[in-house]
Formats: sequence, C-alpha cells, structure tokens
Amino acid sequence: MKIGLLSDTHGHMDDAILKYFSDRDEIWHAGDIGTEEIIFKLKAICPLRAVSGNIDGQNIRSLVPPLLSFSCEGIKVLIIHIGGYPGNYFPEARKLIKEYSPDLFICGHSHILKVMRDEQFQLLHMNPGAAGIHGFHKMRTLLRFDINEGKITDLEAIELGLRGKISS
Repeated sequence: MKIGLLSDTHGHMDDAILKYFSDRDEIWHAGDIGTEEIIFKLKAICPLRAVSGNIDGQNIRSLVPPLLSFSCEGIKVLIIHIGGYPGNYFPEARKLIKEYSPDLFICGHSHILKVMRDEQFQLLHMNPGAAGIHGFHKMRTLLRFDINEGKITDLEAIELGLRGKISS
C-alpha cells in the first residue's frame, strides 16, 4: 500500500502536491485542511483518510472526524491533529496512544516535519510538517511511504519549496 501523508494545507493545494500523490493508493491528511475543496481534490486522486484540525470549521468537521484509528497492512494507525512528540506528547494524545496502542502515530499542527521512534510506547511517530503556504514553517513538506506485511518501507520526505511560494 503506497501512502501519501500531509498536514496543514490551510486551504492551499497546488500541482506539486497532486504530482507527488498521483501514484499513491491512499492519501492521509493530519488536519488543518482549510477548505472542502482540498478534500474533494485529494479524493479525486485516490481514497482519502483525513482528520479535522483546530482551524477547520464545521463544514470540514462534518466531512472528517477529529480522530482516526484503523489497521493498514498489519500496522495499527492512529491519526489526530494535535499530538506533540515522543517524550513531549500533549495530554490528550498521550491518553489516546495508551488507549489505542498504535504502531504508527501521526499528527500535524507543529508545521515541523519529524519522523521519530518512540521506545516508551513502541511506535513510530510521523508528522509530515505543513504542505500549505501559510504558517510559521520555512519549508513546505510532505511524506510518502509504503506499508507492506506489517512493515513501513520506502519513506520519503519531500520538500515542496519555501512557505509562501507555490510549486508546480
């Protein structure tokens, strides 16, 4: 299963994002989507799993939940928007990690791309950074990876260009 992972689009979608996800089996969005149009554009490429974020209004919240927990190719996945990082999780995220025991914990919100192993909870933490052009991040980023037979492989961190600049 080929996965495209992004977060914090804040209502912005450009051709570079669509290009990097054109060969994916699923796209996962970790919140702060911004507009319904983003959801429809991503769903036009392939199936979308998305959570709402703190900037998302009722229109987005009516289309996507605040939390997703599911299995993919033998990996238990938990996606929320505000999570923190291993050793410094937000209290609600820590509670959810204990409750769901994911193998892969995904969040957004920080606008900082990080992929880290969490030895305490025995999981892989991913934050794809921010793919949108608004925010305090310097570089627009996303992640791509494969999940096969309980293993995450071929992880790629992709830079889309500087914040405020539209790539093609």
